[in-house]
Amino acid sequence: MTNTAHGAYADPNETPPMAQAIPLGLQHVLAMFASNVTPSIIVAGAAGLAFGGPEQVYLIQMAMLFAGVATLFQTIGFGPVGARLPIMQGTSFAFVGVLAGIAATQGMGVALTACLIGGVLHFCLGAFIKSLRWLFPPLVTGLVILAIGLYLIPTAIKYAAGGAADFQMAAQSFGSLKHWSVALTVVVVALAVKFFAKGSLSNSGILIGLLAGYVLAFVLGMVNFAAVGKAAWITGITPMPFGFEFNLGAVIAVTLVCVVSAIETVGDASATTKAGAGREATDNEIAGATYADGLGTAVAAVFGGLPNTSFSQNVGIVGMTGVMSRHVVTIGALFLIVCGLLPKIGAVIASMPLPVLGGGVIVMFGMVAAAGMNVLTEVKMNRRNMVIIAVSLTAGLGLNLVPTAVQYLPGVVKTLATSAVAPTALVAIVLNLVLPEDI
Repeated sequence: MTNTAHGAYADPNETPPMAQAIPLGLQHVLAMFASNVTPSIIVAGAAGLAFGGPEQVYLIQMAMLFAGVATLFQTIGFGPVGARLPIMQGTSFAFVGVLAGIAATQGMGVALTACLIGGVLHFCLGAFIKSLRWLFPPLVTGLVILAIGLYLIPTAIKYAAGGAADFQMAAQSFGSLKHWSVALTVVVVALAVKFFAKGSLSNSGILIGLLAGYVLAFVLGMVNFAAVGKAAWITGITPMPFGFEFNLGAVIAVTLVCVVSAIETVGDASATTKAGAGREATDNEIAGATYADGLGTAVAAVFGGLPNTSFSQNVGIVGMTGVMSRHVVTIGALFLIVCGLLPKIGAVIASMPLPVLGGGVIVMFGMVAAAGMNVLTEVKMNRRNMVIIAVSLTAGLGLNLVPTAVQYLPGVVKTLATSAVAPTALVAIVLNLVLPEDI
């Protein structure tokens, strides 16, 4: 696709000919597909759900289905809901650390209930999101994103080496050459395609890397298609599949991440209008994007889906192609919805061996951390800001790595203190407000 920025399709309400619109819509899906389904696989593993089992397959289906539904909230919208911009929604990595911890200790019912309530509160942020932005300058948002990436990196290494949980590390095959050869194949192919190919092929680098690793794993006898054969071709969806279980600590932790997610969505809405039309996003577009973000998260949680957020990588596609049409992204959303209703597709994804997924998330989680560092480049590195970075990261990551250090705290406070993201955000916000600017 050639760059036609601010050209014939700089208006969100215009639609290219279908011969162009369909490939452009699929390009948006390819750029986010791997990142969209990965959080569900990780949280399912943390919850102890069988790898490749029907519950994990269902969670993968819901990730695809409600990424599509949430995207329609953004591109088509109704009332105040939706930016009506080409914003692709997907399952958010920002929530993985918090939800994996909740799912591992309290179960998927508590995790998804927290997502439902957090999504409703996230939706309410749309009414006054503009007035909250001052609490989240680049110093705070950059730190939170960096903490998320750093927290997730050990999980990537565990997956690449062939294990999803600590007890699996004792297995003889953990860390074997076979596992690492598959994981490194994914990394090498993904990077080669990303940096030596062009256009939509380049944007699909991680997906192509995963496919290459999948093929190698199949050749090495690591792929089991038994679940694919048992999966139905089409199925319905189940409200609250893991039940409704309220836990205040879990709700607070998820809601804090929802606030950060809302701020990221505001940034993506602004970046989309700048990239595609050379203008600032309007107040209505920013509020609509936030409403859609929260509604998408709440609706997904009702049926077993994890929280949704805008996908920043898709902003790059808008800038690269210059096609600002929201209807192009609507086509991509419809494709995701179809995939989400076909359990066979979910079962194929769930059959992906852990080292294949590990190779992909080594790149993806590293990129999350790098994105946080990129945001921090906007921050002046004086003594004040360096102290905030040091103390916030130490509090967030340190307590997460040594949870027994706060084992005597009440349940709600302990959940927050060991979630990595919540303490990093809270410490950064408080220090940014109270420390003087002139040190």
